[in-house]
Amino acid sequence: MINWLKYLFPINRSITGKGIRKTLSFFEKINPELKRVRFKSGKKVFDWTIPKEWNIKDAYISKDKKKIVDFKKNNLHIVGYSTPINKTIDFKDLLKHLHTEKKRPNAIPYVTSYYEKNWGFCLSENLKKNLKPGKYKVYIDSNFSKGHLECSHALLKGQLKKEVFFSSYVCHPSMANNELSGPVLLNKILLYVKSNYPKSKYSYRFYLGPETIGSISYLSKFHKIMKKNIFCGFNLSCVGDEKNYTLIKSRNGNTLSDKALYSSIFHNKNKKIYDFLKRGSDERQYCSPGIDLPVATFCKTRFGDYPEYHTSDDNLNVVSEKGLVESFNVIKDIIDALEMGAKPITKIYCEPNLGKRDLYPKISMAGKHNNNIKLRRDLIAFSDGQNDLFDITIKLKSRLNLIIEEYKLLQKNKILKKKYI
Repeated sequence: MINWLKYLFPINRSITGKGIRKTLSFFEKINPELKRVRFKSGKKVFDWTIPKEWNIKDAYISKDKKKIVDFKKNNLHIVGYSTPINKTIDFKDLLKHLHTEKKRPNAIPYVTSYYEKNWGFCLSENLKKNLKPGKYKVYIDSNFSKGHLECSHALLKGQLKKEVFFSSYVCHPSMANNELSGPVLLNKILLYVKSNYPKSKYSYRFYLGPETIGSISYLSKFHKIMKKNIFCGFNLSCVGDEKNYTLIKSRNGNTLSDKALYSSIFHNKNKKIYDFLKRGSDERQYCSPGIDLPVATFCKTRFGDYPEYHTSDDNLNVVSEKGLVESFNVIKDIIDALEMGAKPITKIYCEPNLGKRDLYPKISMAGKHNNNIKLRRDLIAFSDGQNDLFDITIKLKSRLNLIIEEYKLLQKNKILKKKYI
């Protein structure tokens, strides 16, 4: 995951254009199951219209033939979807088109103007303070054309049509945690499912595309089948840091997705749980009235809650291998729980004789039982076919991965049998 992220980091992405196509193509080579979906410029998608495709070759601000701001050195220097310009202007006019982040005076902010014709440059507050009055050349070599908004999706078909859904976005330029951590995690999950569950019980749907307009477009084409089949779903965003484990609940807050994700992170002291009022990514579309998909959002540190967010400081120092692996394990445990039959049922009336199966100490003394034995017995006690593994994990205040390991052991010894959700 970290190598994928490093390779993709320099690419200039937007909601349309060459950068997002290059990014999608990269992931389609890793997972050929991902197939492209295109929406023509001007097409109506619910209440929105697909904009023209935007591409940019170069952009800079110069004074006395010296470049002060250079898009080729950092693609965050340009306001996304800026119109072309090539002229010399006064300092006073230039200031109207400059954007900075005063709270982080050394960082370049991320700014866009997708649906209103405009142009502008982004730079650090400290650089702006050092600019002197005079004449400045502003140059933006960009173009708009009739093209496509593009996304990629895959459906790994299982024995059942019931789908588990994963979504992330690929429309931001060089930001590591906010932009790229979600897509690399999604592709790692896709690899995991097809490698470990080639004959999966459930079907798995994956989506990658531009945030907001992309998910709206995708839903406009597939919402009927998604509403029919998806019973559990996760939006992945900002999953590469090591600070927190965050659940943003679905609009209703009581879906299987909410419960599953909570059970997989709640044992962490640094967990953060937010309701839908704190939404901010594509869960806004998936959970909107009329769509009502059971989608919860998983982050490490929530978008907007870490200081580097939406600036050039969201670089390769913000994400780590450890952070990405931690996020992968959160989702892996949920998939494992679902695929092994998440509603365990005991096959034996009353307590089973664990001792004859070497699952209980041969000598019993008060207060000498270890935690594994207690967890084992408690898991059996709540395996009634009504409680699922997520309920049981929360009730026992345990870890989902530990519950899964005990469940495997008790299945192997024919004490518990599986029941699917």
